Amino acid sequence: MASKKELAELAVAKERLVREGELYRLSTLRSKHEVINALQPQALLHGAVDQAIGAVQARLGHFIGPGGGLSNINFKTALPLLVTAASWLGRRRRLLKPALAVGALVAAGVVWLIRRKPGDEA
Repeated sequence: MASKKELAELAVAKERLVREGELYRLSTLRSKHEVINALQPQALLHGAVDQAIGAVQARLGHFIGPGGGLSNINFKTALPLLVTAASWLGRRRRLLKPALAVGALVAAGVVWLIRRKPGDEA
């Protein structure tokens, strides 16, 4: 027959195992909910945008990287604005050509500013 000390140790061990089981169940439930949230369309879209931005940054590293002309732009903020503007222009067909012309002029100005040498400030 077990003594009171051994019974107390067994009760403590049993309580510890019960707590570990509760923790395991909670962590499994949390992981399940994280997977469910990660499979939401909005989360998948954010992941796709992150992948696309990473690919563009890898290709255009000399423009986007340290010291590049586009290094101070937050692409995650700018992309929804650009998509909204493109959608708005798509609905107004008569503004499409003038908007493309203005965009080309702005792009040419940005390229000129990026490629300008520091001594050409006149």
